[in-house]
Amino acid sequence: TYYDNNKNSTVQIGDQVWMAENLKTITFNDGQPIPIVTGNWAWGHLTTPAYCWGNNDPANKDEYGGLYNWFAVNTGILAPTGWHVPTETEFRMLADYLGGVNIAGGKMKSTTKWYYNVGATNESGFSGIPVDYRNYDGLIFWNPGGMASYWSSTEYNTLNAIGTRLSNDRVVFDIWDGGVDKKYGYSIRCIKD
Repeated sequence: TYYDNNKNSTVQIGDQVWMAENLKTITFNDGQPIPIVTGNWAWGHLTTPAYCWGNNDPANKDEYGGLYNWFAVNTGILAPTGWHVPTETEFRMLADYLGGVNIAGGKMKSTTKWYYNVGATNESGFSGIPVDYRNYDGLIFWNPGGMASYWSSTEYNTLNAIGTRLSNDRVVFDIWDGGVDKKYGYSIRCIKD
């Protein structure tokens, strides 16, 4: 359970159990608050954990969840007890179970909320929704309908970590091998321990 009383629906996909919606916690699993950062300049200069809501509007919490930087992921206590932020390997296992990265995205995307939803069937039950993201410089790209970006817990190097993406115009599930800037604000999907 969460300290802030959020509950998430879950789905089993192969041997994995995933949350079927985005994380929306405002506390770490030890009860400590996660800092909320709204200012662009402040966000862009962080090397510590933070989150925000889409478009800095708390009304977006329930539908879209939070956007977290990778420093929050790296604490190891962002996910509720009994869950964790998936590794790159766990995302790849999910994609492989769904037929590979070239087609898994369509099976992971919700059939609603996207601009034009190429190949979306949601047959996996993952129910990925297009939230967009917060850029490394703090600018919020709030245009729900285009993409969904998720952090993995896998670090690439001192500046980057492995992120993933679903897009409205393709069925590919992108897993960025070269990593993306840890300052990005991405959605989180947790996987059961």
